[in-house]
Amino acid sequence: MPRFPLFSLLLATSLGTQIAQAAPNLSPQDVAALAASCASCHGPDGRSGSEIPSLRGSQAAHLTQRMLDFKAGKAADATVMTRLMKGYADEEIHALADWFAASSATHKEKR
Repeated sequence: MPRFPLFSLLLATSLGTQIAQAAPNLSPQDVAALAASCASCHGPDGRSGSEIPSLRGSQAAHLTQRMLDFKAGKAADATVMTRLMKGYADEEIHALADWFAASSATHKEKR
């Protein structure tokens, strides 16, 4: 099971209102668990240390469209993401996009 920092859980709790608006059937903890699964490729909290794109710092609309394109098989540059996104409901995709967009703003404020 992937591990994710405690601050991700705290962030999920603090962002509960924003996430609940985007995905009313997902709790902040559900979204934190989904986001943690992205860390193995995209890095902790969505900040990649390699050529794999970082998710943190992206706009929610851009992330949502990218993930939906992966899911639909429309992304020509995709590798494993096309297969992975087929396992997510659209609601989960929207919640993940909001999670990474919101975590970007939150981290910038803390600096």
